[in-house]
Amino acid sequence: MRCKILANTTVSMTFAAFLVMPSAVSADARADLEGFQEVPSISTDASGKFRAKLMQQEDAIEFKLLYSGLETFVRFAHIHFAERHVNGGIMVWLCDNTGNSPTPVDPCPQGAGRVEGVIMADDVSGPASQGIDAGEFFEVVEAINAGAAYINVHTDAVPSGEIRGQLRGRLGGRGNGKDRDRDRDDDDD
Repeated sequence: MRCKILANTTVSMTFAAFLVMPSAVSADARADLEGFQEVPSISTDASGKFRAKLMQQEDAIEFKLLYSGLETFVRFAHIHFAERHVNGGIMVWLCDNTGNSPTPVDPCPQGAGRVEGVIMADDVSGPASQGIDAGEFFEVVEAINAGAAYINVHTDAVPSGEIRGQLRGRLGGRGNGKDRDRDRDDDDD
């Protein structure tokens, strides 16, 4: 994953510039992160925003994650596979301070900061137990489009996740990486 990390030392963040992304992208998905969306809900002053756009070639997702107010060590941030109010497995690691990421990612900023980068097929790690194998990029696109993906930032205070946001919106996409029953052949054999 090609990532750029910018640490923000101030608690307040301006999100206006965050909403502008390059014109070489087609559609977007977004999430507002807060503790109340965690399962179970968490009372925290921390918050964040996530924006993603599918690039025109439809083989990569450009993303930006901003967060602030995290008072303990930030362990990692991910895109998970599950609908609202349900916990699911990790599809993509966005940043990591534990050395556990199966794909190369940059460290997460502490307290407040910004992580931005590009997600490609090599960055998809699963979850195989939920039917998504490593490298299945279009499964991630479909999960986001179906509302079955969320962003989670994990800390030492709340290892299961301190702030979470369900992705909403729609990325473009050619379909998925698996041969589903959507294009069934009507054989009259």
